[in-house]
This record gives sequence, structure tokens and C-alpha cells, in this order.
Amino acid sequence: MLGITSYGAYIPLHRLSRTELFRAWAGIGMLGMSVPGEKAVASYDEDSVTMAVEAVIDCMRGVDPKKVDGLFFASTTYPYSEKQSSAIVSAAVDLRREVRIADFAGSLRAGTIAMTSAIDALKADSVNNIVVTASDARLGAPSGLMEQGFGDGAAALLLGRDNVIANILGSYTIYDEFSGVWRAQTDTFVRSWEDRMVLDTGYSVILPEAINGVMDKCGLKAKDFTRIVYDSPLDVRAHIRLTKTLGFPPERVQDTMFMNLGNTGTAQAMMMLIAALEEAKEGDKILFASYGNGADAFVLEVTKEIEKVRERRGIKAHLASKRMLTNYETYLRWRGLIPMEPAQRPELTPTSISALRRDRKAILPLYGVKCKKCGTPEYRPPAWAGGRAPARICVICQAKDQFESYKFSDKKGKLFNFTHDYIATTPDPPATNIIIDFDGGGRGMFDFTDRDPDTVAVGMSVEMTFRKLFFDRGIHNYYWKARPVRI
Repeated sequence: MLGITSYGAYIPLHRLSRTELFRAWAGIGMLGMSVPGEKAVASYDEDSVTMAVEAVIDCMRGVDPKKVDGLFFASTTYPYSEKQSSAIVSAAVDLRREVRIADFAGSLRAGTIAMTSAIDALKADSVNNIVVTASDARLGAPSGLMEQGFGDGAAALLLGRDNVIANILGSYTIYDEFSGVWRAQTDTFVRSWEDRMVLDTGYSVILPEAINGVMDKCGLKAKDFTRIVYDSPLDVRAHIRLTKTLGFPPERVQDTMFMNLGNTGTAQAMMMLIAALEEAKEGDKILFASYGNGADAFVLEVTKEIEKVRERRGIKAHLASKRMLTNYETYLRWRGLIPMEPAQRPELTPTSISALRRDRKAILPLYGVKCKKCGTPEYRPPAWAGGRAPARICVICQAKDQFESYKFSDKKGKLFNFTHDYIATTPDPPATNIIIDFDGGGRGMFDFTDRDPDTVAVGMSVEMTFRKLFFDRGIHNYYWKARPVRI
């Protein structure tokens, strides 16, 4: 039997109260109402790629990345129109090169479309396991209900045959050509038609067809499910109405997390499923469905192996860890929606594609070296990040060319020293640079993100996080930063 073998998720640290959005615009364009709750906001150095990396790392706790056979990535907000984001994620989480990767796009159910493709690959014995991740950071136009409702987040599921925590008993898929919500290639913000048509003609008709289809296919009724998981449109009242239409007990329907997270696009359905799995017990049957230009529906049955994957940050721990943004202007600055005066400093040296290629192992999975003779780890950043020539001499025992590869991205550490730069141009001033002493040895200098400048202190515990550095001539420069240990 094949199914889900592990799960992981990521929710950005920062939240923005919808009351603050309403205050900023005094209700203009919001139908005169403030939607309650708050939304998760990706930081200025986060996007769909960095969040997917976080979710996959959470999913693969205790799993050797070199034993994973592929990665499928779903999003509607890729940083590139022509360049595989799944390749960036795969390199950052340190998968081996001879694996199957793919980007899935163009629909809010791209995550479950990727799941069905992974299931087919498993059934065909093309792979032994494959990780599916979905991540989105969608933009709603300022002052609108979409801006209030959209949140940022990511989810990841590892699918395979061994140590399955939830068997996939059946699935059902339909497509539908309906332009209820869309974004053209030239659009910055998501567009939508009027709710009556979007909901009454689309969501409220198409999703039930898939849900009823999979129940009929598996010979199951509403009463047979311990948990029912299906995503919601921006108007969560439609989600509630659909529960009544389908005859599901409301207490068994998974919370959409709209009030404290927002609608996370392609990641929403999978994040809701992960929240359900965090509470699931052996024998539970879960109905899981996702909507977008059609619908996918699955029936899952939880096994006793679920108890072996509880050590995840997942949804619960990430929701409990947050920091509120105090003003709407910070959100605008982070999203690049308002121009900023540049620093009165020389411009950065243009990005070198050759250097990115040459130093890819040090940049993406954050590899350094370890001396074979004395066991000393050493990280030397690439030249464009202030590094030196490749290490040939051990700084401790002076052995020459006696090194093996050593990964630092999965190591925690202690803050050895820091500085706040109030002159550098940054969307989150001041720019904070720190020196880390890694647990197990090794020292490096990195940017410090997701920190409160007033609480930064020598000796505090830190961990690594994959983030954006800057954008140059169409190139997104990714690298590892440090942050306070979040959870």
C-alpha cells in the first residue's frame, strides 16, 4: 500500500492584523468592513521558494535527503517564469542530482495535481518515494478584500510505500474550465469575478462533485470519516455552507485557519491536511479535497506509524510562534509596493552566473569542509559573500588537502558577535550581521533575520534559514541566513 510517510509545514513568523489593514485604508474598497483576525506575512527576504525549503526540511526530519527519489513543487507565485524552482528547492535541501523534479503551476489545486502525479510515479515503480511541496505568497491589490484575506505559507508531504502513516485508499479527479479567480502573466495582483458566480457556479458545484465521486468510488458515507478536509475560497461562509450541503458533521470538518493565517493558495488544502494529521490516530479515515479549475479528492486511512512522525514543527508549533507587524507601511515596504530611497553607497557588483555555478555547493546546501586528520569543521563563504580562496590547509592541524564535505545548514549554533548597520538600505532596518559558532565546530558570518534588534545578544541560540539576499537583473540570489531558534 502506498501513501503519506511524513509531513511538514512552514508559516512565516510575522502576522498582520486585518484591523491594521482596515485602518490604513479607512474601509476604501473593503465594502466598508474589516475582516476579523490576522494573516501570515512572509518577510521581505522570503518567497514561495524559501518557504517550500522550510516545509520540506520540516517534512524530512529524520529522513536522509540522499534517499529521496524526487521533488514536485506546486505554486502560483514562482519567482521565475522560465527556470525551475523545484531545482532550487532540491539543491537547497540537498537531494542527489539523479532524482525526478517538476514544477506544477497554473491552478490553486496544483498541490494535489502534483500529488496525483507522485502517486502515479509510485504505482509505476518509477520512484520509491517523492516529496510534494506547495507554497504561495499571493498579492491582493491594496485596499481590497484579497489583501485582507491572502496569507503566506507552505506544506510538504513525503509519499512512499515504507512506514506509511496514511494509506491512500482512493482518489477522484475532475477538471473544469471556469475563470472565477485568475492572474495573467502581466498582472501583479490576483483578479476575481463577482462572488455569486465564482461560488455558486464554481466552488459550490464542482468541489462536491469530486467529493461525492470519491465517496461513491470507495463505498463510503459522510459518517465514515473522522476528519473532512477541503479548502475554502476567500469567503469562508461558502466553506460552511458546503459542509451543510454535503451533510458532514461540522465538528469533523477541519478548520480552514483563515482567521489566524489567511488563505494560502496552493498550500491551503495541504496545510489543512497536515493540521488534521497532527491530531489523527490509527484507524481514522480522512477525506481530503482541493479545488481550482476542477477538483481532486482523496480518501486516506491513518496507520499506527503516525506516532513516529510527531516531532515536526508542522502547523501547531508554527501558529504558536509569531510576531505582529505594527504597521501597514512595513508590509508595503516588504512587498516592494512603495519605492524607497537607495543608500548613498556604491552599487553592488553585478551577479556573476559563473560564480553562482562554481560555488553552488557552498551557496545552496551550505557545504563547508571537515578535516579528515583532526576533525575540525570549517566554513568559508564564496568570494562574493566575503569569502576567500577554497580551503586547502586546516586552520588547526595544518594538514594539506585532507578535507571531506561537511554540511552546515542543518546545524544550530551560538551568536559569537554582532553588529547593527543603520546606514545600509534594507526593508527591515537595521541590517544585522552576526558571527556564529556552530554546534560541533566551525564559525561563519551571516545576515541575521527574523530578529528583534533590541533582544539580540551574544550567546543566544541561532539556526540557519534559506532566504533571498537580493534581486539583480532578473536573478534571485538565495543564500542562508541565521535567525533566533524559532521553536
